[in-house]
Amino acid sequence: MSVYTDLVGQELVVEILQKAVAATRSGEESQEMTHAWVFTGPPGSGRSSAAIAFAQALVCSKDGCGTCNECRSASNGSHPDVEVIVTEGLSIKIDEVRELLTRVAWAPSMGGWRVVVMEDADRLTESAANALLKQLKSQATELCGCSVLQRCMMCCQRLDLVVVTCNLSHHLTQLLHVFFKPETASHLSWQILQHG
Repeated sequence: MSVYTDLVGQELVVEILQKAVAATRSGEESQEMTHAWVFTGPPGSGRSSAAIAFAQALVCSKDGCGTCNECRSASNGSHPDVEVIVTEGLSIKIDEVRELLTRVAWAPSMGGWRVVVMEDADRLTESAANALLKQLKSQATELCGCSVLQRCMMCCQRLDLVVVTCNLSHHLTQLLHVFFKPETASHLSWQILQHG
């Protein structure tokens, strides 16, 4: 079992996340891991599931086994170093972001990572997005013509998820395996489902 098991049809996304987790374990600087990630995609694509799976893998000593205490507690919301922000109102206000930024500054209590998953980040007010953007250490001189949300996305690693049916994804990948190596088949399947 793995924390990525439920991410059906997201093979490329899973591969990217696994490489990022592996890069954190190596201790060497790497382009695979960055301090901020944005998971995009249409409703039902698994954005929150992918983000939580990534959080589980980061706090797990076995890179996301899905069965240990760290994985289970990160999944059910009780891990002290993983916080999931779910929007209860119409927007996420500046005061909520300031409180969050205070908590994020604390050192992790159990492992090497403190992870925040913010669902519906598009509901940030402009002042809240600006506060978050400042924390993400954006380079404003390069981003002047963009909206606040665009600027936030530019200083993050972005992963685009797709909505797929189990049967279509599975059958397409199986068909491509006949002609290509497994990793190439998975990548081509993802490209076809993503871009049509």
